[in-house]
Amino acid sequence: MKFKILLLVIVAAFAFAGCKYDWIIPEEVPVIDPDDPSQQVSFSEEILPIFTSGNNCTACHNGSQVPDLREANAYSSLNSTRYVNKTTPDESRIYAIPHPDGGHYKKYTAIQAALILAWIQQGAKNN
Repeated sequence: MKFKILLLVIVAAFAFAGCKYDWIIPEEVPVIDPDDPSQQVSFSEEILPIFTSGNNCTACHNGSQVPDLREANAYSSLNSTRYVNKTTPDESRIYAIPHPDGGHYKKYTAIQAALILAWIQQGAKNN
């Protein structure tokens, strides 16, 4: 009986020790040089979809809650010192609050956060 229990414990130990989760792939965060014109972040093509795709942010920010992040209103709603701080971009509310390390329940991915920060560093243009 003791041999069976010992054998079962050894088999279980090998089974658990052998598990490796290679299917979780960490995100590669792009390095965007805000001074490089070839790496300009487009509001309409890269930033706006972060807010609107899959009802990500527009589920709440749809005109009934500020900022209004619907496609037609997002840029004008964000283009204020309340949400965008061009002097200290990483303190911008639109970047810091939904940042992966922020306290908001809806969060950007690391890639989305890098794009938002680069867009602000490049002057938060309506491009």
